[in-house]
Amino acid sequence: MGIMTVPEALEKAQSVGLDLVEVAPKADPPVCKVMDYGKFRYQQQKRAHEAKKKQSVIQIKEVKVRPKIDDHDYEFKLQHVRRFLTDGDKAKVSVWFRGREIVHKDLGQKILERFIADTDDIGEVESLPRMEGRNMTITLTGKAHKPEKKKPKEE
Repeated sequence: MGIMTVPEALEKAQSVGLDLVEVAPKADPPVCKVMDYGKFRYQQQKRAHEAKKKQSVIQIKEVKVRPKIDDHDYEFKLQHVRRFLTDGDKAKVSVWFRGREIVHKDLGQKILERFIADTDDIGEVESLPRMEGRNMTITLTGKAHKPEKKKPKEE
């Protein structure tokens, strides 16, 4: 309809029996449409709902170990961390010190470095080892990977 003043636009909208809806307020001049406002709000809600559906939620899964962890227990926890990373979640690995174990922070450091080395092919370090009270933690994220394309079947 072209550029017009607000009273003129309101008058045209009322003559048709619809509402004047501001679509792009930051444009110069602001863009308005003559339409049913209820229908406009419904379409906006529908678009927001569709966008929310396509959104992926990344969770942080935690694995706790002790500084004196056995090899089998380590392998078991490592399987969990690898599964978390391949599922697209983040993994937080905590070494939990009790009593006088806190003196041997180097053991916790070695365990965390071992986790980093063993998950190097599928994950990367988001935060380096750091002490949080009696826990030493790292956060691992999965490496960005593209889904494999399916090959067409040969007949």
